[in-house]
Order: sequence, then structure tokens, then C-alpha cells
Amino acid sequence: MKYLWITLIAVVLLLSGIVYYRYYFVFGEGVKSGILNYAVKKGNIFKTYEGKLIQQGFGTNARTGSLMSYEFEFSIEDEEIFRQLEINNGKTFDLHYKEYHGALPWRGNTTYIVDRIVNMK
Repeated sequence: MKYLWITLIAVVLLLSGIVYYRYYFVFGEGVKSGILNYAVKKGNIFKTYEGKLIQQGFGTNARTGSLMSYEFEFSIEDEEIFRQLEINNGKTFDLHYKEYHGALPWRGNTTYIVDRIVNMK
């Protein structure tokens, strides 16, 4: 009976560690800049805030000197940040984000979570 409890506790701790690492451990963070394409609230069960930045830059796979656009899709947890993005659609933003290994349905559809606006032009 003692070994059953030890095994059960070990399995619970292991599963807790895996869940923490997958969904709550911040894998990376940084700042992305670009023109805000959209900010929306959507979802069937969990209504989450989602957005997309269009980033411009020089591509290495394209013809020499041609511009490519990159899309950065992200989720937003804070309603106040969403409101700021929503009313300033089309402007250039520098957004600070945190990257997780997995997405949670109530946190958003992506693994990138914007937690603050660094700059807006």
C-alpha cells in the first residue's frame, strides 16, 4: 500500500510538472513591431482577444531587394490592451509578448500572448 501511494504521488508530481512546462512556463519573450491588421474578440465557448501584426522586411528567399511581409498572430489576455489596439487599428505598434509551448483555450488561440504595448505611432 505504501508503494502505491508513493507511485501515485510521483505520477501526480510528474504530470503537474509537464502541465506547468507546457502551458505556464514562459519559453521566450520579446518585442515585435508592425502595422496592426486586426484586433478581434472571438470564440465559441471561451471568448478571447486575438490580433495580427503585419511586419515588413527584406526577404532572403525572394528576389534581391524585394520586400516581403510577415504576419505575427497573437492573443491578448488584458481587455485594456485589446481596447487600445482596437481603437488604433492600422497604426504601427511595438508589442511586448510572452511565448508559451502550448495554448490554453481561455488564454487565446496562439502561443504568443501580448502583455503590453511598448510604443504606438
